Amino acid sequence: MSNVEEIKARLAIEDIVSESGVQLRRAGKNLSGFCPFHSNTRTPSFAVFPESGTWRCFGQCNEGGDIFKYVMKKEGLDFAEALRRLADRAGIQLRPTSPMEQAAKEQHGRLRDALEAAVRFYHQQLTTTPAGSQVLAYLHGRNLTDETIATFELGYAPDALEPLSTALQQAGFTLEEMLEAGILSQADDGRRYPRFRHRLIFPIRDANGKMAGFGARALRDEATPKYLNSAQNPLFDKGSLLYGMDKARKVIRTQDEAVLVEGYMDVIALHQAGYANAVSPMGTALGEQQLRTLKRLTTRIVLALDADAAGDKATLRGLEVARKSLDREADPVFDARGLLRHEGRLQADIRVTSLPDGKDPDEIVSADPEAWPRLLLAARPIVEHVMYSLAAGKDLQDAKVKRELAAQVLPLIADVPSPVERDSYTQKLARLLQVDERSLMAERPSRQPTARRRPSAPAPNLPEARPLPNIEDSTVRLESHCMGIIVRQPELLYRVDRALLEAGLPRLSINDFEHSDHQEMFRLSREALEQNEQEPYSYALQKLPMSLLDRMEEILQRSEEFDTEDEKVFEDLLRTFLLLRRRVLRKGNEQMRYLQQQAQQEGDLKASEYQQLMIQNTQTLLRLDQALANAPKRGLPQGRLP
Repeated sequence: MSNVEEIKARLAIEDIVSESGVQLRRAGKNLSGFCPFHSNTRTPSFAVFPESGTWRCFGQCNEGGDIFKYVMKKEGLDFAEALRRLADRAGIQLRPTSPMEQAAKEQHGRLRDALEAAVRFYHQQLTTTPAGSQVLAYLHGRNLTDETIATFELGYAPDALEPLSTALQQAGFTLEEMLEAGILSQADDGRRYPRFRHRLIFPIRDANGKMAGFGARALRDEATPKYLNSAQNPLFDKGSLLYGMDKARKVIRTQDEAVLVEGYMDVIALHQAGYANAVSPMGTALGEQQLRTLKRLTTRIVLALDADAAGDKATLRGLEVARKSLDREADPVFDARGLLRHEGRLQADIRVTSLPDGKDPDEIVSADPEAWPRLLLAARPIVEHVMYSLAAGKDLQDAKVKRELAAQVLPLIADVPSPVERDSYTQKLARLLQVDERSLMAERPSRQPTARRRPSAPAPNLPEARPLPNIEDSTVRLESHCMGIIVRQPELLYRVDRALLEAGLPRLSINDFEHSDHQEMFRLSREALEQNEQEPYSYALQKLPMSLLDRMEEILQRSEEFDTEDEKVFEDLLRTFLLLRRRVLRKGNEQMRYLQQQAQQEGDLKASEYQQLMIQNTQTLLRLDQALANAPKRGLPQGRLP
């Protein structure tokens, strides 16, 4: 991206015009006001077009242009001076375009052309081949019309190795260009193969409609990962893209509202139903760059999350989305505290609404088209959503419960920049807990001055977890043993996942680790497998937070003697995970049995629910026992449970 393009991407023309003293008012999707370049106090003849980033005077001046032309005319600057001033405003360090950068720009154009050719190939495979017809039937079964399928350019990646590269070579693209565009991947032995095979393809475009990459859903239950994206490259930066943005931007501007949903199919279903202001962060933590993109179009942003993602257990660990559906990627995070910081900096209005339990957006709009806007109207500010989600189902007459809930919500309130909003949320919390507001004020953390506040890293993708105790604790030792192997050889995760799926068990997740340090290490190991920039081992160590370096060094020292290519290491890893899962389920059944007995004594109807959960756990235990019986028993001493 050139300096000029980057400045235009970061700065909104309406902000620059307003800051220069022009009072703008909305006129449909555009803005109007009195022209700052000629005397006129009767008829607003000056128009600003946020979507294109341009302005025009329809009066005496009869001129127009982009953000640079405006600053040049308003301040009497030449282009170079305007470029420097706007670069400072955008926080961009200017540098001349080198011959290498110019060549890269031309190469990017070639890569986009290759991606466009791949879009056509995948779509043709979906609509005209026998294998694609089965995928097409699946999409029709999801109530997608042929028009919608064509609009979103959905496609099918065939299972065979040759058709894609052959078709693109015939179109004039080299294997090196396909590799650089992320269409092909390369094995350690130099062999090149299609990155996506036997997958449903979702083309991903940037906000301007230019091809950036692909998302791909596996069509076999045993395939891992279930969702695979293009590797990070100069065209595909997952943290700055929003799926569906190219089609949603006009509607977002018109309706003055953006809705963020969880997955590709959610976006497509809503657009088909007429709610075309929906976009998706594609499984990543919602970052400031994505929010800035939306802020250029609207200040009102609604997160529409499923019941698990918006519930009490998810809220304070980042509103983690539990993606169990096949149409969703794994573990995107909506961090409540991070969102509050973004909201304050961007002066946006971010709200959260919960979908009915077990319902996807397409199911909601199919059953009742008017239900979707009602859900959006019910969206609450972040703090209120957290407050009421945590309070749901709790005994608010219990003083200990009140104290616990206050301790969780008050730090969020302290993060709110506006003192008026902070007081309002404190009053609502006091009414909810039925306590004197002054007692909450005494408990509320003090806000540190902004200038002294140290920047903090985004919350990691972790569920609730205990702090890591001494590494000699039995569970910690076993988890550390597993992590030492996984970090050294992340590819073993694919083999473990495949073995678990064959045994009728879910693949590995951060929930298989009890302690938060190990959860973060596991998350990084998964992430390392999804990128093609570095070797997974190097990538995971480079991305590791400083706070975990000592622990990681200790873990790696303990696993230094293992040959991760040795089959015994894999067998031990699989067996240890099975034993750890069995331990957790047995402990859960013990707790459930106690709760059931207590409920029966009190005549509580939940006793039957506990019984049903124990039955489900027991069924899983039987599958675990069978998997353990089939697993090789030769292994390493570190992998044995005490």
